[in-house]
Amino acid sequence: MKISQKKPSYGLADLESVLLSETQISNRVSELAKEILSHYGDKDITIICVLSGALVFTSDLIRKLKLPTRLDCLRSDSYGSSTKPDDPPRISSPLKTDIENRHVLLVDDILDTGNTLSELIKHLSQSKPASLRTCVLLDKKERRQVKIQADHVGFNVPDAFVVGYGLDFAERYRSLPCIGVLKPEFQKASYFQCGC
Repeated sequence: MKISQKKPSYGLADLESVLLSETQISNRVSELAKEILSHYGDKDITIICVLSGALVFTSDLIRKLKLPTRLDCLRSDSYGSSTKPDDPPRISSPLKTDIENRHVLLVDDILDTGNTLSELIKHLSQSKPASLRTCVLLDKKERRQVKIQADHVGFNVPDAFVVGYGLDFAERYRSLPCIGVLKPEFQKASYFQCGC
């Protein structure tokens, strides 16, 4: 008997479960903005968004920060079309902003093995910022390989492959307003490469 496989819809139907609703995310981003404001006071800060996963999170966060900010982006390729991160990650685009003697907040979507965040911190530290802090939307502590902790964390999540709110699989699912666990049958790059 031939087993038929579902085709991905790139929407909510492809999720096994929803971990974080749109409302939960919005409320926590507001709380994170208050935490960050409390730390920096009225200092100017440079926010560095790690593309592409943290783009949605960063855009929501920066609008809630009532302090002078500059924005720049770094691209770090960790997953590609896989559910396992590369080791080490590739930093494939340089900053356009001079961060020497600036207060820098590095914003990323997810902290799991710690390899990407530790590599980015090392990379940015070479530019001699006045301070360098980190903010991640999700923390997947079970997968940690490097001893590292973000300064600001949105949510702790279990060891599952999550998508939505900027997080993707093979460049899909970023536009979902919530964050959920992708069904195992859709965690295959071949679905998207063949146009199935």
